[in-house]
Amino acid sequence: MTTNNSSNASSIVSKVWAFCNTLRDDGVGYGDYLEQLTYLLFLKMADEYSKPPHSREMPMPKKYAWASLTNKSGVELESHYNALLRALAKEKGILGQIFTKSQNKIQDPAKLYKLIALINAENWILMGVKDKGDIYEGLLEKNAEDTKSGAGQYFTPRPLIKAMVECLRPEPLKTIADPACGTGGFFLAAYDWIVDNQELDKEAKKFLKYKTFFGNEIVASTRRLALMNLFLHNIGDIDADNFISPADSLITDSGTRYDYILANPPFGKKSSMTFTNEEGEQEKEDLTYNRQDFWVTTSNKQLNFVQHIRTMMKSTGKAAVVLPDNVLFEGGVGETVRKKLLETTDLHTILRLPTGIFYANGVKANVLFFDAKPSSKNPWTKEVWVYDYRTNIHHTLKKNPLKLEDLSDFITLYNPRNRSKRKETYNEKSNPEGRWRKFRYEEIIARDKTSLDISWLKDKSLADLDNLPDPDVLANDIVENLEAGLASFRAIIASLNTK
Repeated sequence: MTTNNSSNASSIVSKVWAFCNTLRDDGVGYGDYLEQLTYLLFLKMADEYSKPPHSREMPMPKKYAWASLTNKSGVELESHYNALLRALAKEKGILGQIFTKSQNKIQDPAKLYKLIALINAENWILMGVKDKGDIYEGLLEKNAEDTKSGAGQYFTPRPLIKAMVECLRPEPLKTIADPACGTGGFFLAAYDWIVDNQELDKEAKKFLKYKTFFGNEIVASTRRLALMNLFLHNIGDIDADNFISPADSLITDSGTRYDYILANPPFGKKSSMTFTNEEGEQEKEDLTYNRQDFWVTTSNKQLNFVQHIRTMMKSTGKAAVVLPDNVLFEGGVGETVRKKLLETTDLHTILRLPTGIFYANGVKANVLFFDAKPSSKNPWTKEVWVYDYRTNIHHTLKKNPLKLEDLSDFITLYNPRNRSKRKETYNEKSNPEGRWRKFRYEEIIARDKTSLDISWLKDKSLADLDNLPDPDVLANDIVENLEAGLASFRAIIASLNTK
């Protein structure tokens, strides 16, 4: 892309941001703005594809094509836009999915007119894929920062995603799935890595665009953002099949098996469904998934996702999954799931993550890397390598956000090209502060509840008062620990109320 095009894209980003802030003054949050932008961008790009040099036949009713919005204003524009949203939600394929449950959140027709004019002034297809994608990804991240919207739970830190993809090193002509894909971050990182690091012929390029990625996202607004995010990054097409299902992936085994699973299942231990009782009050009911392919039956959402991901994998499949601490140490069904995972897969690596990197506060999480294996009498896991990037590590979202280079040491030690040549950095005598250590299967099985919640480094903040973190980091840690504790108490109260 030329410098002129890059600076032009940069100026468009500035315009998009500025107008977003104008709308926020009218009470339109980032999430609502992002939705309206999605509808209008989709319509504009469909219009561009329908004209030379593309001249493609678009699945867009002429009555509601882009041109129908550019020649109206005031009440007439508002009325037509509302009718357009209702009508397009009934269409088939990706078009209907983009407009599912769509609503006009811009109550001032003059502001709607201005947003349409802003989008109409640019040729989005001519803009580089990276620039279009960067505009949208930037908006998604802003939306995640808007804590009131709760969108942070769908946004995994991009540096973490990139590190996970670098470790898995996905190959062309293979499938990649995410059973709770949010806004599609794992798909984008995998796509970029394959394009940048693999030789792709015509067949491989077509497979990458149309047949590589498969996901589930049950929240309509989030699924809409994911579809648009992928489309802007050149994955899929306006008139292609929809590869993000609105179905709850935990309900059933679809029967399809995948080469790679990259996922960060939703936070929260319970799966629940909201319903209205006879008195008209809303109540929640815990969901327990009765599946024959699961090792145990439980309402614990995280443990269900672990079991479901194991089912989704081909016999040669590889997975990298973000999971909270409770999956590593919880007894009962949690211990059963861990033992089965150790037996039926090669659970070769655990990355312990620090707090302060997720938009949802108080999250203590890990990345589990495991490879599927065929049936065997003997456990497939021989040793588990643990990298502790939590102890004495302090990140905050604004002052010290997680960067890819923060995880470069882990990626190097993970040794994606040849895991058999790994070397520990921990040594009890010569390097007791080493963060990379292996544990034999026999050692783990002998631990209480087969706990994988393993740490060995000393917390310096407890031992050395002269090296305490900055006050804002300490305050943030205290808030996160308190919120994590409150979340646990709420889960206990909820479980007591359902008994």
